[in-house]
Amino acid sequence: MIAFGEYCLAFLKTVLSFGCYTLKKSNKQSSMRILLVEDDKPLSDALSHSLRAANHAVDCVFRGKDALSAVLDEQTDLIVLDLGLPDMDGLDVLKSIRQKSKSMPVIILTARDKITDKILGLDAGADDYLPKPFEMDELLARLRVIERRQGTASTSLVSVGRVSLNTQTLELSVGEALVALPRRELMLLKALMENAGRIQSKQKLESRLYEWGEEVASNTIEVHIHHLRKKLPDKFIKTIRGVGYSIPQVES
Repeated sequence: MIAFGEYCLAFLKTVLSFGCYTLKKSNKQSSMRILLVEDDKPLSDALSHSLRAANHAVDCVFRGKDALSAVLDEQTDLIVLDLGLPDMDGLDVLKSIRQKSKSMPVIILTARDKITDKILGLDAGADDYLPKPFEMDELLARLRVIERRQGTASTSLVSVGRVSLNTQTLELSVGEALVALPRRELMLLKALMENAGRIQSKQKLESRLYEWGEEVASNTIEVHIHHLRKKLPDKFIKTIRGVGYSIPQVES
């Protein structure tokens, strides 16, 4: 068990590492929709801020029951879970999550750092276990591992025809030219390219780009698509009227 003073120092070190990460690394990581379950408000704010700076969409809840309700949202890509929650133990939350979803990735972040605690967490169904304090770079590296594991591609490079997107650095190239895109256009294109050949509904794309409570105009996705089409080959993004959008798969 960590003494209170040691915990405060560990907490401060973790928050400061988030701030340093935000300053030195923005717009250089890939994007997922993350559910953050952390009851410590300052830590939750610092962590969500750094995750957003790394181009992830983050939804925050502070209680285990709220986390279980949020798991029903099929747009969540990954859960970051604290164990010391006010209404129920995080291990019980994890076990309930596993009853609802066997495949939902879960990373435990906790001050419980004994090897027996790690074994309990992993045996309960966690995909990874990271004791506090931790470095933001390490958490993001572990997120990338899970993202690669969940995806179909064996590398961070997604290519469709002449268009290539590095999902780790978010560098886009069309033929020989590097193309600069705003963050949300990159996130939208990434979602479409990783699902080439499959239709993505407008609602699903909105959920990848925006968090709970964000104001989203009814034509937001259409505007992003309009701007993307100006920078991509002709007919690269196809509109399925009344359904959504897709990028046709190119046979190699």
